[in-house]
Amino acid sequence: MKTWQEVYANAKALCAKCRCCPVCNGLACRGETPGPGGKGSGSAFVRNAEMLKKVFITMDTISNNTEIDTTSEFFGHKVSLPVYAAPISGILQNYGAELDDMSYTRALVDGCRRAGTLAFTGDGMHDEMFKGPMSVVAQHEGFGVPTIKPWSREHMAWRIELAKEGHALAIASDIDASGLTNLRTSITPVGFKNVEELKEITRICGDVPFILKGILSVKGARKALEAGASGIIVSNHGGRVLDDCLSGIEVLEDIVKVVDGRMKVFVDGAFRTGNDVFKALALGADGVLIGRPVSQAVIGDGSDGLVTYLEKIRLELKEAMAMAGCKTIQDITRDCVSVTF
Repeated sequence: MKTWQEVYANAKALCAKCRCCPVCNGLACRGETPGPGGKGSGSAFVRNAEMLKKVFITMDTISNNTEIDTTSEFFGHKVSLPVYAAPISGILQNYGAELDDMSYTRALVDGCRRAGTLAFTGDGMHDEMFKGPMSVVAQHEGFGVPTIKPWSREHMAWRIELAKEGHALAIASDIDASGLTNLRTSITPVGFKNVEELKEITRICGDVPFILKGILSVKGARKALEAGASGIIVSNHGGRVLDDCLSGIEVLEDIVKVVDGRMKVFVDGAFRTGNDVFKALALGADGVLIGRPVSQAVIGDGSDGLVTYLEKIRLELKEAMAMAGCKTIQDITRDCVSVTF
């Protein structure tokens, strides 16, 4: 298996659009959509990275030598660490890598499962863009989270039923994709959903946990609770749907307080290291989704590359936990960080 440096170098050689910058912070790819950048000025993507740097880990090294345990759970299913692959499609369009989405999804789901965690898979304007990735999740005994765009009710409904047939552990909908211009004018257009419409979607999901991705305010979190969601992902869609908006890490703590344990709260947006993951957990997140570096890992060395990257994250998280006096994920509490934004 290659080292992360080798995987990263190979990805850089294979990507015609993504520069695979040493620090993936959105500065070099401002406004490059399609491409890896953020929308408009790119400020939302850049802000994601900048605000994470304003959270500092509190060191506490008076501790014992108990082995550090990074395991967590995802709706009752044990995972090796609370880090998940974010749903990404259009690898050729957005990264410029000659890798079709089905090959990407196979490597993504396989790599995550080998590493002991889960992948959120993608969706697109053509039916096969959901059916294909969902078939991969089904082949892995449902160990994945199919993500459905906010289509009309009938187009969401058949996707949900397919996910249930494939025994998916959970079903997500990136409702903030309603802000993607190309999807609003696509063959099957996306649209905004009100609380009553989301209640119906939750009902169709039945006993399968339903996660709403794209919540970025206390008001939105309250609506998600009212709709009956099992979880939310605090996210600005990697800065790709709205310029000049806040980052997930900035609103995370307030949202966690309002949710008050009534549903799971995940977060994404420029998380790159185990230290970043530690910060999110300390502010109350149940887990973190990572997108662009995960894609680079798969592009660089398939499922092996992803295993290498996730092991890097796990070791970094363990080191942060050790230096903060935390032995388990549950030990990572609010007093483990200082926030300066």
